[in-house]
Amino acid sequence: MHPVKPLALLLTVSVAVSSFWHPSLTAAALSHITFDQRRLSMSEIVKRADAPVENTWKLEDLFPNRKAWDQEYEEVKQLAKKAAQFQGKLNSAEAIGNCFKLEDELSLKTERVYVYAHLHHDEDTAEPTYQGLSQKAKKLGVEVSESLSFVTPEILALPDHQLDAFIEDPKLSDYKFTLQEMKREKAHILGKTEEALLAQVGNLAQAPQTIFGMLNNADLKFPKIKDEHGKEVELTHGSYIQFLESPHREVRERAFKAVYDTYAKNKNTIASTLSANVNKNIFYSRVRKYPSVLEMSLYGDNIPKEVYTNLIDTIHESLPLLHRYIKLRKKLLGVDELHMYDLFAPLVDEYKMDITYEDAKKQTKEGLKPLGEDYLASLQKGYDERWIDVYENENKRTGAYSWGAYGTHPYVLLNHKDNLNSMFTLAHEMGHALHSYYSDNALKYRDAQYTIFLAEVASTTNEALLMDYLLNKSTDPKEKMYLLTYYADQFRTTVFRQTMFAEFEKIVHERAEQGESLTPQLLSEIYYDLNVKYHGPGMKVDKDIEMEWARIPHFYNSFYVYKYATGFSAATSFSKQILEEGQPAVDRYLGFLKSGGSDYSINILKKAGVDMSSPQPIREAMSVFEEVITEMEKLTEGK
Repeated sequence: MHPVKPLALLLTVSVAVSSFWHPSLTAAALSHITFDQRRLSMSEIVKRADAPVENTWKLEDLFPNRKAWDQEYEEVKQLAKKAAQFQGKLNSAEAIGNCFKLEDELSLKTERVYVYAHLHHDEDTAEPTYQGLSQKAKKLGVEVSESLSFVTPEILALPDHQLDAFIEDPKLSDYKFTLQEMKREKAHILGKTEEALLAQVGNLAQAPQTIFGMLNNADLKFPKIKDEHGKEVELTHGSYIQFLESPHREVRERAFKAVYDTYAKNKNTIASTLSANVNKNIFYSRVRKYPSVLEMSLYGDNIPKEVYTNLIDTIHESLPLLHRYIKLRKKLLGVDELHMYDLFAPLVDEYKMDITYEDAKKQTKEGLKPLGEDYLASLQKGYDERWIDVYENENKRTGAYSWGAYGTHPYVLLNHKDNLNSMFTLAHEMGHALHSYYSDNALKYRDAQYTIFLAEVASTTNEALLMDYLLNKSTDPKEKMYLLTYYADQFRTTVFRQTMFAEFEKIVHERAEQGESLTPQLLSEIYYDLNVKYHGPGMKVDKDIEMEWARIPHFYNSFYVYKYATGFSAATSFSKQILEEGQPAVDRYLGFLKSGGSDYSINILKKAGVDMSSPQPIREAMSVFEEVITEMEKLTEGK
């Protein structure tokens, strides 16, 4: 929870989780039939209008039509005007309570308007109608934030003894945690005039992420490349990883070089955009009197700086494990040099897991059986009631996420391919969705909004349970090896890679805070050196990889990615407890899902049985990684 960041600033954070933004709270962390029962080839990307409705999400559950959206939009504009009646009068429990109620209503309606517009926009990022609608929703968020910008500074201008009395006042019991958080943030609150000015700056604050998003998703076009049959096929964000998973090395190399050549041609523009985002962060950290951008970013979740630095230090200790895995991958591929484009290459000859979307849903449900019947029923509800937008279409936002608005079920965006990774993506995003679903149903609006620090725990716990199910039912050594490789790569990408990203962000912000210019050359140098350090002497770190920083959208949600690594570690601990203890651990875990943001993130996890203030969960995750590598080595003995 973070009661001081204006809504406009919060709107710049990625829609990676399902809960939305409250003017007084931090974000928490959202089909049916496969397309013609066949796998889409890379050259068959359909237009949005041609996507079968059963494979799309049902946004009518948010608003039945555009007219209803327009009506709520106007309601928000009128409601925002009512906030002024409380200005200068927030000196009684009754006035504060009524103001917070208005703030809740405003926030929830703004959330619904914003989510609807952006979900439609993400269906087809080049479609001008929803480009306009999403910009309109963003501006509305800024207006709402500005109308409420007086609330926090006015309450914090009260004497401490009076504020303490309000915190304990039974009339304000629904807002106790909000008031406690306001008091905690008192040192970083400005005066009314300055807060109003910062709220107006919100539109400018969104610019770097918006510009990068439009360049990356709509304007940037990759060249066609030749597949293994010599046929020219389209290279897209969605198909890139499939090319990297090709058993044909020349295809992997062509895709790899085509992607980074394209980004290199735009390096000056993208470096300027990323630099603008970093400078925006520095501006806010200095205006709000934080020692650094990193500490400002962690403060909202009340996360000690040591959690971030301990993660990097603990992963540095564990780099020999990654180097061991790199060495094993090189051996299994039988290559003289392991290149960056070999990291996703299949290690099992002629083994392919073709998993349709229908199969993915069924196997995910089987894998999550340890969580109990109630959880499974909620999962099925998401399948049946079109929470999910399944397949890639032309200009659809890349990747996957979970998002939604309180009071309506969550939504999940996928770009499903018929492979193992897509099945795990489904499990992951439904973990987010059901975290929100349980929190929303258990708690009032404010308390339901869990932090992003917690969000990645539920999603990754689902993945760990699914992996355990798949490994236990596998009798084919090739399949088991394939699954172990996938699991090892989850550690590599979710823990090591995200920690490398986190270290890159830390270095880049520190350099900028010291006055250095973030040129494309400097960014590339920092990024390349980190790749060499993390991947070790067994890897041929191709020069092309120095441009990868240019394609990472999370760098516009600064100091976010470390939560993937901490979340993965917490999830490893949760899944271990669930599988070993059974119902008591399930009860603790479901209690975690229902806790929303009703307490500090560290405390919520600790109550459920995972202490992230210690490096222990990260070390536990590393011990599991070592077990995976050892099992892979046993399966390859004599080869």
